[in-house]
Amino acid sequence: QVQLVESGGGLVQPGESLRLSCAASGSTNNINYMGWYRQATSKQRDLVATISSGGSVNYADSVKGRFTISRDNANNTLYLQMNSLKLEDTAVYYCKLVRRTAYLGLIDYWGQGTQVTVSS
Repeated sequence: QVQLVESGGGLVQPGESLRLSCAASGSTNNINYMGWYRQATSKQRDLVATISSGGSVNYADSVKGRFTISRDNANNTLYLQMNSLKLEDTAVYYCKLVRRTAYLGLIDYWGQGTQVTVSS
């Protein structure tokens, strides 16, 4: 099993920054990729950014140039640096870990989410 705990959300004004953290524990070997997703009220959960085990990154077009995903492998922690925040970035942000297993294939794990509110 894998446990993911997000932190770092909060209330900020447009243009400000936040850094989200996701601490992973448990069976954190054989990670395929990790990522951040977000879900605004009454909307579907969307990809924000992912980082593969090899370090390849992928961003949603809406956050390119403003957000940076990174990973501290030694401490099993995923980060999302969010700069120049906009009103439309308001959402609950979720951490996801995808793990490879020998018999079950890929398994998804999700954190509980952390609220990010951008408001003037």
